[in-house]
Amino acid sequence: MTRDVIISIKGLQFEAGEDESVELIATGQYFYKNQKHYVLYEEVIGDEDQQGGISKNTIKISNQQVDIIKDGCASVHMIFEVDKKNMTYYNMPFGNILIGIYTNKIAVKEEDNQIEVQLEYDLEVNYTHVSECTISIKVLSKEAAATILSGFNA
Repeated sequence: MTRDVIISIKGLQFEAGEDESVELIATGQYFYKNQKHYVLYEEVIGDEDQQGGISKNTIKISNQQVDIIKDGCASVHMIFEVDKKNMTYYNMPFGNILIGIYTNKIAVKEEDNQIEVQLEYDLEVNYTHVSECTISIKVLSKEAAATILSGFNA
């Protein structure tokens, strides 16, 4: 995998008969250290009507654990470990929210120019279950992404 990458993150929440999905595509940097994959990228939070800014994000990936760390106008360190519940505070400009993450599944697929991660978990806010969630993370080398995108121009 090259240092320069394209990151795609898709999130889906299942809640009271309604599904809500979010997708983010960003450029970032990749490196491998101590048997873990690291992906660094920036994300714009909020818009002109909201208090927002840039969040510097890190994703640490191993077969047993995935960490998603956001640092900026909103900050959090979410830890995903199968069959474990991890509690953390999501710090936002308007206050802190206590969240609990109970991870049901972590699937990591590694190839030469890409890494795919699937997370399935239950989300709690202030000790109350609010939804079942999935996160799909795909990290592609810029070369692999360019090859895929060039197929759209054919």
